[in-house]
Amino acid sequence: MNLPSNKQLLYLCALAEHRHFGRAAGFCFVSQSALSTGINELERNLGVTLFERGSSILLTEVGEQLAKQAQDVLNQLNNFVEHAKQAQGEFQSDLRLGVIPTIAPFLLPKIIQPISQKYDSSHLYIREDLSPNLLELLGKGELDVLLFALPYDTANFHTQALFEDELVVCISKDHELGAMHSVPIRNLRQQQVLLLEDGHCLRDQSLQACKLSAGDLNIPYQATSLNTLVQMVANNIGITLLPKMAVTANITHDTDTLIRPLASAQNISRTIALVWRKNTPRANEFQQLGEAILANR
Repeated sequence: MNLPSNKQLLYLCALAEHRHFGRAAGFCFVSQSALSTGINELERNLGVTLFERGSSILLTEVGEQLAKQAQDVLNQLNNFVEHAKQAQGEFQSDLRLGVIPTIAPFLLPKIIQPISQKYDSSHLYIREDLSPNLLELLGKGELDVLLFALPYDTANFHTQALFEDELVVCISKDHELGAMHSVPIRNLRQQQVLLLEDGHCLRDQSLQACKLSAGDLNIPYQATSLNTLVQMVANNIGITLLPKMAVTANITHDTDTLIRPLASAQNISRTIALVWRKNTPRANEFQQLGEAILANR
């Protein structure tokens, strides 16, 4: 039996993810016939059927198992190449950075220039997406490191905490809570609290930090961005929780809103962190990246 080629493993993983020959071929930047030929050759060489062809593309049981192993092999091959690049010195590789939407617009403008300077001999690529999507891309080797917020389930990855980002209350200027210097958490239960929609980690982090559940609150509206939440608050639809970095970046500028801290014996915050694969040879580089972020935030 001939060993599968790197290209065949890539085709296998792409078709396993997209379940469509055309989309998988586009992902691999090859023609559909080339991808189909590669998959057929792989199946003949292995002596197994990896996919059920029909109106839809389905993985066979053995195909599903081998696709997972193929992704592991591709990750190891990437690590092999990265080890060689690391021997040439730090910051020789492209950096593919994933960032969540509740960090990207507020922190990236401050750190993008110093990070770009570190990678002046190559390229910096940034992908903004929701937490579960970014972790999936990181696991597949399509991203190198994430700028993330914790707590979140990152058990399969290494995390490096950078700093705490306090959560504060945003209310309209004529709201009854405006008379308070700080807002007790128990008072949130009596309000209409506006939150981001499911999929945004800040939603769950806000509830967890305040020891609340969605059932504890009256949630009349769920938004896709913090800017939308601020505008809803300014129009007296309810109140919301914001990360301090968004407030520092003037997200409430020119709005009729007030910011109040939460009254609590302990700091109510989320942890901003870097996340990378545990076996990456670029760990030292990412630690230096974290230092650059801290120095410029």
